[in-house]
Amino acid sequence: MKLNSTAFALLLSSSVAIVPAMAQNRPAPSLSAAPVVTDAPGSGIQSGVSGHSAVLPVLYQLDQQPIEQISPLVQRQYLVGAQSTFVKWIVKKGGVFPLHHHANEQITWITEGRCEVSSQGRKFIMTAGTVMVIPPNTPHEFVCTEDTIDIDFFSPQRQDWIDGVPSIAASSK
Repeated sequence: MKLNSTAFALLLSSSVAIVPAMAQNRPAPSLSAAPVVTDAPGSGIQSGVSGHSAVLPVLYQLDQQPIEQISPLVQRQYLVGAQSTFVKWIVKKGGVFPLHHHANEQITWITEGRCEVSSQGRKFIMTAGTVMVIPPNTPHEFVCTEDTIDIDFFSPQRQDWIDGVPSIAASSK
């Protein structure tokens, strides 16, 4: 089936709603107007892709994402894409993510603070600017020894959170 440009634009704009980023079915408002999103005719178009299968990106302001109180010392904000989950953890000194594992690869970036991570008989000290890649199904635990901001990226997406399963941090009250 060949689409004219009007039919394609309609299909493309309706496709964005098919796989929205979300957090507990309450996504932050997407940013879709000027000055952060404007028309750029001819830009960002790749022949053979853009004409039939590309979906527009969705822009969010993370600070507008709902904040969940996971435990007295741990809060999170997250967005879920089609294949991954992005989360910002706000952790007070003493916050703990007890020993656990999950099927997701986890990339952790500490942007503020300090955490001690234990895994496989080793202790890793993470401070602002350090990044750790945790392979799928690798046991690990975090103890934040200072107030910490932790940015995590999970792939595939955290289906357990989408399904309403509490974070492991909720078990460490």
